[in-house]
Amino acid sequence: MHLVSAPLTAPDAALPEIALRVERQTLAKRLWRGVAEDGTEFGFELTAPLLDGSAFWQTGAARYLVRQHSEPVVEISLAITPSAAAGIGWAVGNLHLELAAEATRLLAPDEPAVRQLLDRLKVPFQPTRAVFRPGRFVRGPQSAHELGPSHQH
Repeated sequence: MHLVSAPLTAPDAALPEIALRVERQTLAKRLWRGVAEDGTEFGFELTAPLLDGSAFWQTGAARYLVRQHSEPVVEISLAITPSAAAGIGWAVGNLHLELAAEATRLLAPDEPAVRQLLDRLKVPFQPTRAVFRPGRFVRGPQSAHELGPSHQH
């Protein structure tokens, strides 16, 4: 088993990619184990969690990247409700649930509380599957750890 302490700083993009697929909750951790698609085992003892798409190991023949699984989410199109995006974000956050904002849509976990809230607010949504990256905003940080300790609670 190979031990990983940080993502690679300069992976060779010309090498073929081998994925290590993980759930969002695992990706948020600093200590975990995983097995890549080719059967190679890795132990992770990180100073900060990895992000989806991070290259973490490389050999002369391939580079290894962590790939987050998609999960059930509800999609709210910003083409339909662009002016309501801040209010929707506040309402979902008020449920103490996470939200991801992309250029054309908002994503929230597909949970009964979210569906009930959106129905009550008369906000159209579509159930789908996607790689859910909460706290990721179009021009903002990729993750909560990039905000710094004064923004975490």
